[in-house]
Amino acid sequence: MTQSDKLRLDDIGLLALVGAGKMGGAMLEGWLALGLDPHNVMVIEPQPSEQIVALSMKGVALNPPAGAISNIGTIVLAVKPQVAAELLPQVAALAGTNTLVLSIMAGKTLTFLQNGLPNLAIVRAMPNTPAAIGRGITVAVPNSAVTAEQKQRAHALLAASGAIEWVADERLMDAVTAVSGSGPAYVFLLAETLARAGVAAGLPEDLAVRLARETVAGAGELLHRSPLDPAILRQNVTSPAGTTAAALDVLMGADGLDPLMRQAVAAATRRSKELAG
Repeated sequence: MTQSDKLRLDDIGLLALVGAGKMGGAMLEGWLALGLDPHNVMVIEPQPSEQIVALSMKGVALNPPAGAISNIGTIVLAVKPQVAAELLPQVAALAGTNTLVLSIMAGKTLTFLQNGLPNLAIVRAMPNTPAAIGRGITVAVPNSAVTAEQKQRAHALLAASGAIEWVADERLMDAVTAVSGSGPAYVFLLAETLARAGVAAGLPEDLAVRLARETVAGAGELLHRSPLDPAILRQNVTSPAGTTAAALDVLMGADGLDPLMRQAVAAATRRSKELAG
């Protein structure tokens, strides 16, 4: 997050967050920590967490009456895609002619959003859960109504969660969802399975869990800091005919990780397309 992003976030204007579950709530806490005035925020969430209720004590308007707030500059949609259709009329009632709508709903296309929110500037974005610690990555695509200022506003909000990639081709978003949106779950599964394999090899369970957890976290941090390609980092750990090479012969075999990951990402991509409706 650059200083210029922070200045724009400080001056973001009135913002409505529709849906404050894990992702929406994490993004809101990040925005407030980086200077967004809580008195300029309203949250619509029928089942608010204790954290969201606590934020309402600091000035965030939680579930205000219809019509109580107007001139909303930005509406962030962070609800589950399955309930999007029934909520869009409520969102449309909040919006003015110059409102920016920023959607982080999986699968829901710009066309779907434009049908329910006609003539509005809309940015479709896909963040991931490391956004909760400011280490996420988000891919975003704007519709043709988004102005340069509105794109900067969306960028400032998304930059609070980590890195951002802008794309012009919305068709990429299903694969984006499969790789980075769902990707943290794949990494967490790796830690789970590595720990179970350690137990099967004779390690005490608590030690196996700690080793797997710290190994995955440490390798991820090394990958983050290093300018080297992941393949080079892998090769640097692998001595010829050593223990790592023996394991990689299995993981990189015909039935190993590469074809399995391709199948997994393809399945997630298909599901993202199905969620588009």
